Amino acid sequence: MTTPPRPARAVRLGPRSVAALVLVSAVGVMAFGWPLLAGSASGLAHSQDAPWLFAALLPLLLAVVLATVADSPPADTGRTPGLDAKAIAMLGVLAAAGAALRPLGAGTAGIEPMFFLMVLSGRVLGPGFGFVLGSVAMFASALLTGGVGPWLPFQMLSMGWVSMGAGLLPGWGGLRGRRELALLAAYGALAAVLYGLVMNLQGWPYIAGLASGVSFVPGDPLHDNLARYLAYCLATSLGWDLPRALVTVVLTATLGGTVLKALRRATRRAAFEAPVSFAPDTPPAAGATGAADTAGPAGPATTAAE
Repeated sequence: MTTPPRPARAVRLGPRSVAALVLVSAVGVMAFGWPLLAGSASGLAHSQDAPWLFAALLPLLLAVVLATVADSPPADTGRTPGLDAKAIAMLGVLAAAGAALRPLGAGTAGIEPMFFLMVLSGRVLGPGFGFVLGSVAMFASALLTGGVGPWLPFQMLSMGWVSMGAGLLPGWGGLRGRRELALLAAYGALAAVLYGLVMNLQGWPYIAGLASGVSFVPGDPLHDNLARYLAYCLATSLGWDLPRALVTVVLTATLGGTVLKALRRATRRAAFEAPVSFAPDTPPAAGATGAADTAGPAGPATTAAE
C-alpha cells in the first residue's frame, strides 16, 4: 500500500523555528505554573511580582517566535521565507474570522465558537501556521473586544498551543470523514477545557488572601496549593469551560466537514510549497522572428487576405 503524500503546509518549521517554539513553550509553562512549580523556600514562591514579570516577558518571546517562524524556511526547500504573501493573506483572513467569532459568545456561559475554527485551521495548515494563527487571532480579538491587559500574552500563548496541537494530531495522510471529525471534536473538547484550566493559573495568584479555601498561599506545600487550585477551578470556571467544549464539539460535528474541505481547497489552490524560480526569457529563433516581421501586426491571416 502506498503512503499518502504529505499535505501542503503554509509554514514548514525549520530547526530555528522549532527551537524558538520549544523555548517559548518552556517559558510559558513556567509563566503559568510558577505557583505550583516554585519551591517553598525559593524567593519566587513568595514574590507578588512574578505574574507581572512573566506578563512583560511573554510578549517579547512571542514576537521573537513569530518573527522566527515567518523568516525560517526548512533547509533544501527552494522556498521563500516561511510566511510568504500567500500565507500572510491566509493568515489575515483566518485571524479576522476568528476575531469576529469570539465576540459572538463573549461573556455568555463560555460560548466561544472561535475554538472550532482554530482547531480546524491548525489541522489543515499545520502546527507552525497554527501557532502563529492562534496568537494573532487572539490579539486581534482582544483589540476588537477591548480585552487588552496583562492576561493577553497568556491568552495568545494558550491559543497558539491549541491551534498548534491540532496540527500535530496523527492521521495527517489518510484520516478523513467521520473518523477525522471525531478526532478533532475530541481534541477540541479537551483543548477547550485545558485552556480554561491553564488560564486560571494566570489569575489565581492575584486572589491570594481573599478566600483562604481557594487562594494561592505562598510557600505552602504543592499538594495543598494544588487542592486549592482545583477547588478554585470548580468554583469559578468549570461552568464556562464545559459549555465551550460542548460548542466546539457541536460545531465540529455539524460544520467541520464543510470547513475542512474549504480550507484544503484553498490550501491546494494557494500552492504554498511550490518552489519559486526566475528563468531568463528565451530569445525567439531567427526564422520565427523573420516570419513575425513579414506578417506584421495584423498576423498571417490578415496579410494573406490583402
